[in-house]
Amino acid sequence: MTETGKYKDTVNLPKTNFDMRANAIKREPEIQKFWAENNIYSQLAENNPGELFILHDGPPYANGQLHIGHALNKILKDIINRYHLLQGRKIRYVPGWDCHGLPIELKVLQNMKQAERQNLTPLQLRQKAKQFALKTVDEQRESFKRYGIWGDWENPYLTLQPEYEAAQIGVFGEMFLKGYIYRGLKPVHWSPSSKTALAEAELEYPEGHVSRSIYAAFPVVKVTEHLKSVLEPFLPDLGVAVWTTTPWTIPGNLAVAVNGALEYAVVEVQPHPLTPSPQARRGDEDVTSPPLQAERGTEGVRFRYLIVAAELVAGLAARLDCELRVKVKFSGQDLEGTIYRHPLFDRESPVVVGGDYITIESGTGLVHTAPGHGQEDYIVGQRYGLPILAPVDDSGNFTDDTGKFSGLNVLGDGNQAIIDALHEVGSLLKEEAYPHKYPYDWRTKKPTIFRATEQWFASVSGFRDEALTAISSARWIPAQGENRITPMVAERSDWCISRQRSWGVPIPVFYDEATGEILLNADTINHVQAIIAQRGSDAWWELSVEELLPEQYRNNGKTYRRGTDTMDVWFDSGSSWAAVAKQRRELCYPVDMYLEGSDQHRGWFQSSLLTSVAVNGIAPYKTVLTHGFVLDEHGRKMSKSVGNVVDPQLMILGGKDQKKEPAYGADVLRLWVSSVDYSGDVRLGGNIIKQLADVRNKIRNTARFLLGSLHDFDPQKDAVAFDDLPDLDKYMLHRIREVFNEVTEAFDSFQFFRFFQTVQNFCVVDLSNFYLDIAKDRLYISSADAFRRRSCQTVLQIALENLAKAIAPVLCHTAEDIWQFIPYKTTHKSVFQAGWIKVNDEWDNPELAEFWKTLRRIRSDVNKVLEQARVEKLIGSSLEAIALIYFSDEKLRAAIEPLNVSGNGIDELRYLFLTSEVQLLDTPDTLKGLKTLRVQGEDNWDIGVVNAAEQEHNGKLYQKCDRCWNYSPHVGESAEHPLLCERCIPALAGEF
Repeated sequence: MTETGKYKDTVNLPKTNFDMRANAIKREPEIQKFWAENNIYSQLAENNPGELFILHDGPPYANGQLHIGHALNKILKDIINRYHLLQGRKIRYVPGWDCHGLPIELKVLQNMKQAERQNLTPLQLRQKAKQFALKTVDEQRESFKRYGIWGDWENPYLTLQPEYEAAQIGVFGEMFLKGYIYRGLKPVHWSPSSKTALAEAELEYPEGHVSRSIYAAFPVVKVTEHLKSVLEPFLPDLGVAVWTTTPWTIPGNLAVAVNGALEYAVVEVQPHPLTPSPQARRGDEDVTSPPLQAERGTEGVRFRYLIVAAELVAGLAARLDCELRVKVKFSGQDLEGTIYRHPLFDRESPVVVGGDYITIESGTGLVHTAPGHGQEDYIVGQRYGLPILAPVDDSGNFTDDTGKFSGLNVLGDGNQAIIDALHEVGSLLKEEAYPHKYPYDWRTKKPTIFRATEQWFASVSGFRDEALTAISSARWIPAQGENRITPMVAERSDWCISRQRSWGVPIPVFYDEATGEILLNADTINHVQAIIAQRGSDAWWELSVEELLPEQYRNNGKTYRRGTDTMDVWFDSGSSWAAVAKQRRELCYPVDMYLEGSDQHRGWFQSSLLTSVAVNGIAPYKTVLTHGFVLDEHGRKMSKSVGNVVDPQLMILGGKDQKKEPAYGADVLRLWVSSVDYSGDVRLGGNIIKQLADVRNKIRNTARFLLGSLHDFDPQKDAVAFDDLPDLDKYMLHRIREVFNEVTEAFDSFQFFRFFQTVQNFCVVDLSNFYLDIAKDRLYISSADAFRRRSCQTVLQIALENLAKAIAPVLCHTAEDIWQFIPYKTTHKSVFQAGWIKVNDEWDNPELAEFWKTLRRIRSDVNKVLEQARVEKLIGSSLEAIALIYFSDEKLRAAIEPLNVSGNGIDELRYLFLTSEVQLLDTPDTLKGLKTLRVQGEDNWDIGVVNAAEQEHNGKLYQKCDRCWNYSPHVGESAEHPLLCERCIPALAGEF
């Protein structure tokens, strides 16, 4: 053959039907159908030979569409579960949903007309709430399945299931019988907008809240014997100065607290409050010096003297815009028992000694104390036997106990009215805006108040030490999770577990109609628990009180009413260890792992811990992993108003205009999850998604080349033994072992971003840019069964199978897609049945690896020179070049020289550099005067390039081989194949 191009059919090009495009919108559902039809998940989950691994699902809330945070959470869980399956362990992943509570109730009420709402019975509301929750569960379940999440989707746990509710009643009952649950009048976070008590986890503290803080003085009317001689000279013009950010709580004031360890002082206010102001002295409008005018009614009492913390005198003088002259000092302890009169109500109250919460960082050093409106206030009030006064109703309005303030809302007009009243009686010293953190209802986004109500509480103090021990016994990832939850539990007050709503699990208590006495014991709890196990918690509203009571209480001469409170939803979800992990036979307790967002240190992690420790003395989990929140690519919180929300469904399926909103598929979403450091907040946006799609495509295209290059390879008969492999292939196996051990370590340590970086680098740098680049000559040009081709395919097969297995936890659809197109027979139908990656310790060869690292550095520099030569039009492709290299290091030259002689047709510099020839020079001077480019490498080598077509050998010009495109002086030597080089002629005969 003398016509060019006739040899193209003799080249062994890759052959595969594996599509270059992911076509995820079509292919991913097909793969999910393949898994389902072949029961891949359930077979592995139940039949794997290894130990059981249980990751217990924290229940998402069944009240709306999934967002990107849900995707991050569920995909992290799935990555871990799939990795454990590939490692041969059994797993049981039971997805769960939180189905009770106010958000669902509100959604139901919002969808109803006003008249319909007014006639709604608790049972009707519960039925509508249940329907809404179940519909949402179905919608969310389908989305999670589309993400590629494996689990027992047909048998999830729902907090509204009778068996779940019954187990929750059991947890409540055991805690009550141990003395950990009690009913009491205590201040709790109350949401006027939701008309219910809230737990700590239901609060948020938005930026930008500003309170109306005031400094006020209450008149001292009686001093203790101990301070009589010190303080009496200042009466009746003496007041205790307090500061508060909640003026509306002044009607509930029953004490002023001081720190016994601080020093206090009586200060004289200069100028005297009735000294004319500068304006008055100038003859302007008669204005006395506000805000220190302090008239009280008609008695004309004026605060000439104030008691404040001694260290705050200078700061207060500046803040109140007056001079404060210290008259006398004494300890806070000495003030105990001093009596003052309330400025707005006819009652007298004591100065009491509080705790370390009273500091000199702000305020006056004396704290206005309302036991019905604050936690510290309540504790101090209990110590001094003070009543619990909270004259505020469920809607946040003042009650009749406040007289003229009755009916005013404490967060609105009521607050203003109190400030005005204090000003009128001369008690107001100053009002100022005070920006600070303030609790809001996380659902209605409106401020809450502290308000004492009759509620059910879990006494954390009863088992706090055990809880702290349990925290330290668990593994926290990242480690700072332990530092976060420990102080939360160490410092938390008793847990308010009751809610004033209809949609929830009832607190199973009865009250004596005549006395209000509580009926709650083992018999009543067990009876109600059995009913709920059979009929669900609707029974609490459906059945009569007699039916809900055990027989011995039905005719005992007393009449009972059922309680109307339901349990905090955190008690619902916090009981899942009992209702799911402990109750389902296929699971275990404690479980191996809980995994949720970092906000769950104060939510589910904590409620689960407290209930589990209270009942069983142990944590419900061995390991706790937390992740951050998702922000946009600029680090901003995602919000609909800003328009920066990434919808996972839209990302997977695409929008109406697929050009603007392409369908990337679930694997790109999953790849993003693996790429971020989830221990902090993570970012996602359009540019990031495109970059990840590119990475997925690079991995896919690498796999496509591997699949195509193995189309005629049978590992059973064609594989080359390790000892027979050339050095390049042995080096590549060393690298494969190194890479995939790194991947295993990344999964073992839950550092998935290390997996992402390692696999991406392996596909692009080690394979595409290095090994596969070099391999093309061996694969395409050699005869089909040649050693140099089979040895390469041996490595490619190992790389392909391990790559598919390594990406399977993350790129589960892509991995399965690759596996389905493997051209030779495999013993497993699915990549997940094939198990985890397999590498051999005999591949480890650090000495060989070090030498090839040097060769790769030289290759990199050769590529730079080739690129320069291309730019300057000296050459076209790299095969048009002959590389000239001078090594100044003799030892290195001696090591490399054997690679430049005709050997095994593999470990040769010309193949490594993709040039037609490489010449090692005795002196750098040889490079002078040649049409060449030259780089002075810092690694003791100089490189030059010449155009092969312009060179000759023994009087013969280098010519291009029509088959392999290498340039050789031997082209034309064969009469039969005058267009071929000395390699291609034997290749056609099956000998190369």
